[in-house]
Amino acid sequence: MSYPEPRYHGDSGEPDTNVFRAVDHVPDLANDQAGSSVHYLATGQMTGGDFGLYRWNMGPGPSGPSPHFHRTMTESFFVLDGTISLYDGDGWKDATAGDFLFVPAGGLHGFRNNSGEPASMLILFTPGGPREAYFEGLHRIATTGVRPSEEEMAAFYLEHDNIWADVD
Repeated sequence: MSYPEPRYHGDSGEPDTNVFRAVDHVPDLANDQAGSSVHYLATGQMTGGDFGLYRWNMGPGPSGPSPHFHRTMTESFFVLDGTISLYDGDGWKDATAGDFLFVPAGGLHGFRNNSGEPASMLILFTPGGPREAYFEGLHRIATTGVRPSEEEMAAFYLEHDNIWADVD
């Protein structure tokens, strides 16, 4: 494996192109009732489609998707705090701070907070698709109580490359 072809051809570097986000930045999405929030650390649009990086803070209540896969992207999970159950294709494993799971395209995976305590992780998607629309759609459903029809949900999941698996 080698480095990719250069994408920057200047000689001195570019000032003012980096993006800094302080730890106390307001979350991009928050569900106060569930105690959860999402921080868009680096979106696919921000990275030119290279990757998307999100901090996912989960409240103490049970939450998270059942096993599924993506056709167009990889997904990686790095647990920052608490205990998060990760589905790794073989079964559910309790992951704690410092644990990591890489999921290639097509790999079955899921995550849940079953611990009864808050938990936090980083989620990395490569390449960086428009995951914000997916997160925001789920947020609207969770916070407004408006439940789309089964057909509308199926179309929403398909649009956002979420294919549910018949395992659990």
